[in-house]
Amino acid sequence: MYKLLSHNDLDGVSCGILAKLAFGKDVAVRYNSISGLNYEVEWFLENDSPKTSLIITDLSVNEENEKKLEEFHQAGGKVQLLDHHKTALHFNEYEWAEVIVEDEESKLTSATSLFYGYLQKYERIEPSEAISEFVELVRQYDTWEWEKNENEEARRLNALFFLLSIDEFEEKMIHRLQTNEHFFFDEFEEKLLDMEETKAERYIRCKRRELVQIKVNELFAGVVYAESYHSELGNELGKDNPHLDYIAIINIGGKRMGFRTIHDHVDVSEVAGRYGGGGHAKASGCQLTEEAYKHFVTDTFHLPSLKEDAKRNRYNMKEAPFGTLYENRSGDTFLLYPAGEDKWLIKHKQHVLKETFSSFQEGERFLKRTYEAALAKDDLFVRYLQQLINDQTSE
Repeated sequence: MYKLLSHNDLDGVSCGILAKLAFGKDVAVRYNSISGLNYEVEWFLENDSPKTSLIITDLSVNEENEKKLEEFHQAGGKVQLLDHHKTALHFNEYEWAEVIVEDEESKLTSATSLFYGYLQKYERIEPSEAISEFVELVRQYDTWEWEKNENEEARRLNALFFLLSIDEFEEKMIHRLQTNEHFFFDEFEEKLLDMEETKAERYIRCKRRELVQIKVNELFAGVVYAESYHSELGNELGKDNPHLDYIAIINIGGKRMGFRTIHDHVDVSEVAGRYGGGGHAKASGCQLTEEAYKHFVTDTFHLPSLKEDAKRNRYNMKEAPFGTLYENRSGDTFLLYPAGEDKWLIKHKQHVLKETFSSFQEGERFLKRTYEAALAKDDLFVRYLQQLINDQTSE
């Protein structure tokens, strides 16, 4: 008999699907939040049969259970932990654990891809094209490779996961992987996903207007309250505001928060780690602890939302040869303009700021971080130019 304890997200539940494909009725599967895992492990060690093999995927235990599992293993108990988060690498010290962040081909792993490899290694599952395709979609979504590879099917698989109950998703996927040569979405699912994408787009448009900016521990964060579409929202807000190091998404009802970044130089698992959480370099999360609540709720609640860049401009365009006009919430204007090769300056209130920039992007990043300025609308730009001409004429 086997018992699988796994995470309650797409990657974790997909491990459960593989376990049921491999072991059938001989496996009991339990899905957990990060905080719930340790309770499940304690219950297993105190109440389950010593003949039951324990498998833990996509999660790691606390220090106390780490010691208990080692004692269980030394006493002849069967346990296997498979994880892919770098915060769990120290578990590789144990015979019963395997934590791999990147595989031999330098591909980022997921718990599902590691578990699939484990089951094949010990000949517990019959590999197929359908299962392999499903596992790769999960891996690409969980590691965010889907965006780089423009793999919309991976993103839609995660969307489908959240549209269904875990039981329904499990049942559908198991049947599909057992009876088909390739993985696919059926006609009903395609229509459902199309409607959900339209709904998500409206939700993200609304949340764009609620984003606030704050500096926390030397990094600039965009903070927004949201209970839905965290991955899509974090991705879109990050692309809209590349001057921000990461996006912090507050789920007040769930008393949790998530972190997303589009930047390679920022590791949000380190940000989450400060508040007792963890995850991946580009996507992580934590409980809304007292310290996290202070930094991201108390300290931001009074802040006005960020101004959005003007849309549909024809004249005031970024990187324009004459310059690009920005405006903050106080009505102050800033002209970012080229002043020779690899040199950009900013004019504010008829004075040129002392800072110089080697690129337009660097100058814009400074404006948005320092003054929370946004691309001005065409009409303001035209008035600015007219005033500039009038001033020169009067001289």
